[in-house]
Order: sequence, then structure tokens, then C-alpha cells
Amino acid sequence: MTIEIDGSVLIILGAIFCARIIDVSIGTLRIIFLTRGMKYLAALLGFVESLVWIIAISQVMKNVNSWSAYLVFAGGFASGNIVGIWLEEKIALGTLIVRIITRFEADDLVKALRGTGCGVTNLDACGEQGPVMVLFTIVRRKKLPAVIALIRKYNPNAFYTVEDVRFASATAVDLATTRRPFALRRPFKLRK
Repeated sequence: MTIEIDGSVLIILGAIFCARIIDVSIGTLRIIFLTRGMKYLAALLGFVESLVWIIAISQVMKNVNSWSAYLVFAGGFASGNIVGIWLEEKIALGTLIVRIITRFEADDLVKALRGTGCGVTNLDACGEQGPVMVLFTIVRRKKLPAVIALIRKYNPNAFYTVEDVRFASATAVDLATTRRPFALRRPFKLRK
């Protein structure tokens, strides 16, 4: 048994698949921008996302008796999730807090992190097995691989966590970026 598919049907199925990849990818980015407080960009992406979705679903409805249209619609959705997450990783927007806990001296790691322009706060603490040092640094997402590489180089047994930061005051943001969107107007001083 062979199934013959007309060339125009293949074009329609390809268009449905591509439209779903586009609209779901945009939807993934829209949600990420929304959680980061970028409401106007999220609204614009929401408009484009819904427009592309309407186009895709209208093609499925025109071909309501075609199981292949259903399958490419669902396949485009699944693929769009992967593409959206990949795009978000490449864009790497946002700020992260990296918390490092180590049982060993961390002076070299602190110097290395500060040498890359990262601000570091270090605290002496007590863990389950005795004294530990806790380091905090806030970095742009694009710098995370470099920070993790430094942690692994200077203290490969350190425990670290990475969390998204929705907002950070200008005094806590990595000021070593070229754009300096949060740069201070005057030096920060501790109050007594």
C-alpha cells in the first residue's frame, strides 16, 4: 500500500509545522520575558504569537479530515518548545545569583571572580560537617559558564547553586559589562 501526497498538501503541512515552531518558540520567549519584567516586549511577542497561531490553526481547520495535519500541528508544537528554549539559552538575558559553599579556603577563587569583574560577598558559616565559606556573586547570564569554569578550576568540590534574579539594585549588579545599564552615579559606601 502506498500513499501519494500532492505537492500542495506537502506545502500546507510544512507551513503548519513551521508556523507552530514559530508561535511556540515566541510563546516560550514571551513567558521568559514576562517573568523578567519585560512586559512591553512580552505583549508584542504575544501579539505575533497569537497571529501565527491563528494562521496555523486555520490551515488545520481547512484540512479537518487530514490526520497528517494534526500530526504536523502537534509535531510543530513539540519542536517549538525545543527551539524556544534553545533561543532563550542563546539570548541569555537576565541576572543570576551564584551561591558557592566550600569547606576549603576560597581566597584564590574570590580573587579570580573579582578579576573577571564579578562582585563577591563572602561569609564564614557553619555547615553540617563544620566551618564553611559561603560566597555570593551576581552575574549576567552570559557570564555563567565562565564563573562555573572558575569554580571548577579553583575549588572543584565546592557546592554551588544558580538562581534567577528578577531585580537587583545597582550596588549588587555586575558592573563589568560594557553597556553598564545599572552603573552607579557615585561610589557606594556602607553606613555605620
